Amino acid sequence: MKKTAKKALRTLARMLSAALPVTVLATVLVTGTGTAPAQADGGNVGSDLQVAQSLGERDLTVIVRRAAAPPAPLRVDVVTHAGSPAGVLDLAVTIAGETPSTARVELGPEPGVYGGTLRVDRAGPWELSIDDGEQVATIPFVVPAVVAPPWEDAVYGGFIAAGALLVAALVLALAGRPGAALVPAGGMVAALAVGVTGALLAPTIPLPPAVGTHLDPTAENVADPYAPVRVTDFSRPPVNVVPGIDGDDLVLHVTDGSTGRPVDDLLVHDSAFIHLVLVSPSGDLRHVHPVRVAPGEYRVRYDDAEAGVHAVAAELARRGGGVQLARGSVIVEGDGPVTEAPVRHRGDGRTGPAAGLAQDVAAAGEPSTFTADFGTATLQPWLGMVGHMIVVGPLGDGPAGTNPAVAAPVWAHVHAMVPPTPGVPVMPDESVAAYGPEVRFTYTFPQPGRYRVWVQAEQDYSVLTVPAVVDVPATNGAQR
Repeated sequence: MKKTAKKALRTLARMLSAALPVTVLATVLVTGTGTAPAQADGGNVGSDLQVAQSLGERDLTVIVRRAAAPPAPLRVDVVTHAGSPAGVLDLAVTIAGETPSTARVELGPEPGVYGGTLRVDRAGPWELSIDDGEQVATIPFVVPAVVAPPWEDAVYGGFIAAGALLVAALVLALAGRPGAALVPAGGMVAALAVGVTGALLAPTIPLPPAVGTHLDPTAENVADPYAPVRVTDFSRPPVNVVPGIDGDDLVLHVTDGSTGRPVDDLLVHDSAFIHLVLVSPSGDLRHVHPVRVAPGEYRVRYDDAEAGVHAVAAELARRGGGVQLARGSVIVEGDGPVTEAPVRHRGDGRTGPAAGLAQDVAAAGEPSTFTADFGTATLQPWLGMVGHMIVVGPLGDGPAGTNPAVAAPVWAHVHAMVPPTPGVPVMPDESVAAYGPEVRFTYTFPQPGRYRVWVQAEQDYSVLTVPAVVDVPATNGAQR
């Protein structure tokens, strides 16, 4: 009997020695990277959601902090900028017609970060409402569910099963039943094969369509992103954006280019649903971010605009449709003030330094560089970037009373990216003031002619604007 048991143990040992290198390899593949298991939960996983909102007289950045697995607290921070009045914002989160949590945020007279805490009790598509007493802005967001992908179940399930079968084989072998011990031993090898196969194939297994990015989020697909989805084409047609004036507000009606129905699937692109650039007849720039008040309807306060024709450009991203630029114009009636460039950002009493923009302008078709010197290394990221440059042109000489920016063939929005900094998040919020003093841009003007250029950056929660007029030659040579 002892000889038989020893023989069985030797057989098990040979099987284990054959399986051990595979086990070690699989363990390294699964745990050696030092990263957490992938979670297919379809939301803004691992990051906060930052959304710029021009709500009434306030230019805000609303930060929906990453929530843990629900039920969990949801922190919402509101960043105010220079010129924003003190007051109260009422926050509420809604899902499926229910409003399980509300909070009130007291905004002080000084710009900065103010916040409140709400609570989410389930995964799915939620909506945050922000009420300033006159207007209610709504921000859709997704609370993700923690869902283990199938390959992860196969890897860990295979290893757990292999360990249990190993114990069973050893018990049977020591009990003097070597033949019976070979059955769980064989099962152990099979379980290891399943785990190793899952580990080897995991990097090549495609993730399901991202809920909230590629798919319209629902309670069902957020909880189970691996459920079968019948989608043959993720692309969607471009939108039509029709601007108009309604009282003190500029209103944008966003409709589907195929059906004419209101579009309610805009993504947060560069920290905003819509980047709206407005150029007045005299060359006043406004870079604002309308708030969503209803499906397909966005509004922004525009009560102090000068009279005349204003050029409108709306940059947005549609789910499955990519980034789009919709252009148009709107007529402002009355005798509004006419301002001379340089001008200031709406709600901000400061302008950029008059001589703070160094230009190295090349011929059309060649890269030009612009370096804005703000004189300080405490610039804050605005809309996720260190700086922005708006380019409009070439500007023709139209009839008197017209706005040449309306017919300008080129509208560009250039970014100065946030440099990677140890210890700082990839997309820091505006509480980080560690950039500058120089902000550099590179842009290739596609056509010769006269352009208007505006460079923007943020310091002390104030958006500074540096305007310039640039003449781009048609032949080689620098224009400074």
